[in-house]
This record gives sequence, structure tokens and C-alpha cells, in this order.
Amino acid sequence: MKNLFTLIVTLFLFTSCAVVRPGEAGVKQKLGKLDSKVITQGTVFYNPITTKIVKESIQTNNLELVLRLPSKEGLSVDSEISILYRLEVEKVPSILENIGPNFKAVITSVFRSASADVCSQFFAKDMHSGRRADIEEAIQKKMAETLDNEGIMIEAVLMKSIQLPRGLSTSIEQKLQAEQDAMRMEFILQQERLEAERKIIAAKGTRDAQKILSEGLTKEIIQLRSIDAFKELAKSANSKVIITDGKTPYLINSDDKKE
Repeated sequence: MKNLFTLIVTLFLFTSCAVVRPGEAGVKQKLGKLDSKVITQGTVFYNPITTKIVKESIQTNNLELVLRLPSKEGLSVDSEISILYRLEVEKVPSILENIGPNFKAVITSVFRSASADVCSQFFAKDMHSGRRADIEEAIQKKMAETLDNEGIMIEAVLMKSIQLPRGLSTSIEQKLQAEQDAMRMEFILQQERLEAERKIIAAKGTRDAQKILSEGLTKEIIQLRSIDAFKELAKSANSKVIITDGKTPYLINSDDKKE
């Protein structure tokens, strides 16, 4: 009998305590009424007959949705959405009392309404371009207007995957390809222009150099150059025949020196 009593007491103790782990918030619910005190971490003892502990995560959570979003031109765009949210610790009792434990359904409903309002102001191609961040931010702000006061903080709205209608997707790809081709052609033309400018500069340099040389070749300089040329010929060990008009060399024939 004593062992049975001990077993009953042990079971009662185990069933009358709950552990609130880090990242969780616990609220006592006694006879259906929620306590305003929030327990964030530790062991909680309670009467299992009249009371239970309701625990909710207060970490950043990810709610994933697959929805069809409307566009300004009336098209439907399939998208995978991630909504990052968290619950305010102090408002967990209020959330459970006013919204209930199925608050994710409320977040989804608010997102549907906000995304319909925001996406209808943008073209479908904007959701596939650099304006996606603007759309995400606008939806987040729209949701925050409704949910912040309830204690549900929307940290980010992420449009992870966008699938445009087939015809529009093909048109965008063709446009992007045309833009890339135009950029590549512009690069080639720019290289050709630079090469042409280089050749013009080189030709001008050669012309100016020749002009300077021709202007500097006076009669006296030519005579001095001729004398230098005769001196160089005289140093050669080979026999040579020089035909000249007496001023400058006209023809030079040289033969190898015979042994």
C-alpha cells in the first residue's frame, strides 16, 4: 500500500510540472482563464486538475506559403513566400486570448490581403526584377499596420520563387538577351574606336617625326653625314668601289677580301 501511495505521489509530481525552454513563453491557463504573467524559462509547477501550461515560441519563425499573386496588368504570378515573424513576449497572453493558438492562419489572411493591395500596383515583370525588394518591403509594412498592435511582429517578407506566365517570361528573356547583345556590340565598337584612335595617333607621331627630320636636314648636315659614311667605309677590310658626284656617295660596291 505504501509503494502504491509513493507511485501516485510521484506521478502527480511529474504531471504537475512543465519545463519552459529557451525561446519559449509559457502562460498558465486555469479553468480556461489565461494568466497575464509570462514565464520565459524554467520549471513551472501547477495543478494538473485545474490548470495547464500553454507554451508558444517567441523565436523568429518562418511561415511558408505558395500563393498566386495578382499584377497591375491583371496577370497571375505564382510565388513561394516566406514570412518571418515573432511574438512579443509580453503580449503572448493577449495573442492567445484575442486570436487564439491558430494565429498562423491570421498571419496568412493578412498577407493575402496586403499582397493583393501591393502587387496590384506593380507589373508582373517587376516581381522578377530589382523591384522585388520594394514589393517585399511594401507588403511587410502593410502587414505590420494590422499585426504589430496584436503583438505579432513581421520581420521580413521574402518572395523566394517567382514563376511568371510563360509568354511573359519568354518576352523578358528575349529582351534581356537583346540588351546583352547590344552591350556586347557596344563594347566591340568601343574597342574598334580606341584602336582607330591609336592608329591615328601613331600615324601623326610618325608624320611629325619625319617632318622634324626633314626640316633639320640642311646641306651642311648632309655633308657631315657623308663624311662619316666615307670614314666607316674606310675602316672596312674589304675592297670597295665608290662612285660619287664629289659630294655624296651614289653607289657602293663591296667585294669580300681575297686571301
